[in-house]
Amino acid sequence: MSARRPQEQDLFGEAVGRRLGETRPLAARMRPETLDEVVGQPALLGPGGGLREAITSGRVPSMVLYGPPGTGKTTLARVIARTTDAAFEELSAVSASVTDVRAVIARARDRLAAGGRTVLFLDEIHRFNRAQQDALLPAVEDGVLTLIGATTQNPWYEVNAALVSRMRVWVLEPLGPEEVGALVDRARASPRGLGGRVGLDPEARGAIVARAGGDARAALNLLEAAAAATPDGGTVTLEAVRSAAGGRAVVYDREGDAHYDTISAFIKSLRGSDPDAAIYYLAVMLHGGEDPKYIARRLIVAASEDVGNADPRALEVAVAAARAVEFVGLPEARINLAQAAAYLALAPKSNAAYRAIDAALDHVEREGAQRPPLALRDASRPNARHLGHGAGYRYPHDAPDAVLDESLLPEALRGTTFYHPTDRGPEGELASRLRELRERGRDHPSPF
Repeated sequence: MSARRPQEQDLFGEAVGRRLGETRPLAARMRPETLDEVVGQPALLGPGGGLREAITSGRVPSMVLYGPPGTGKTTLARVIARTTDAAFEELSAVSASVTDVRAVIARARDRLAAGGRTVLFLDEIHRFNRAQQDALLPAVEDGVLTLIGATTQNPWYEVNAALVSRMRVWVLEPLGPEEVGALVDRARASPRGLGGRVGLDPEARGAIVARAGGDARAALNLLEAAAAATPDGGTVTLEAVRSAAGGRAVVYDREGDAHYDTISAFIKSLRGSDPDAAIYYLAVMLHGGEDPKYIARRLIVAASEDVGNADPRALEVAVAAARAVEFVGLPEARINLAQAAAYLALAPKSNAAYRAIDAALDHVEREGAQRPPLALRDASRPNARHLGHGAGYRYPHDAPDAVLDESLLPEALRGTTFYHPTDRGPEGELASRLRELRERGRDHPSPF
């Protein structure tokens, strides 16, 4: 096949460009081209925002844009390159190699020698291995290029510390409902978007905004799919949106930040005695494909950490739910998990046992472990009694009420207390009994 002449190549390139403009997804066609077109991130891009000041001043440092999908990370990188008159290079950490990185650096050096600048946008920077990240270090440190990494994962944990320490981390937040709604309206009416060829029912608009969950790309993709099923001149309905949405509406990464953020909200809702919130976050996790055994394990921990002896049955309920997950499995086990979550959320709360073991561990770490008194040491081993083990031991069941009056702590720790029960629920009875025991002369000052 003969090579195309330059004029033919130009015409061919123009045709491809026009065709791509027609076939690109709505989200790509609506990508902002200037800083003022970017929606959201008011703390960073609003008046006086640190990222806006850096962009408009032309002094843009290498940076990591950290945030959930659809918050504008790629868009911001392109806007930064355009605003600062820099060449834009893009790599994906999923497919790029060290050779690709070095090729970009070489081109950046050539541009720098000619007075030009380069912005390298590296998507999913957390997926780069150490060798790939190390290849970037000298270029970033020397200012050969401006590196903009995008990640949905916490960069302080997922990115090479040497690299991230040379970059500014900007945290991007999910877009608010009003911001997503504004993008949907703009895309429906804009010539670059749907050009006003369809209307949009208010309920359908609300469903798109709600299902997007702060993800601009998801909102525009859903709008485009619903509009494709709507005749020109017609109105996108709620039914069309539901049909276009199809499967799962929840963005949930079992190994990413959504996992940690949602389980954190779940545990804090249990602790905060809000069963509605706890069951909602449980639903988010289950709908997103979270392992139900993981959820059950967290319920067991919460039963002792946050409920404790204020309601000892909480642990029984949590363990029973975990067993039900093993025996029954999903989807039915969702009911067992919800029952346990509601019980733990409404149970009286005490972290006294949690604080007690942590205080004891801290004491052992600081002071070392003291040997038990001779009376409490094991006397069953050969020659143990010749060492005094068990000497003076009093059998509690021989004492009145089967309780010894003396402290059983090592002598150096007499008077130390670790467990301080609350007066809530059944733990109140334990507190009353402990108060009585300590007043009977166990060498413990009463903390009550």
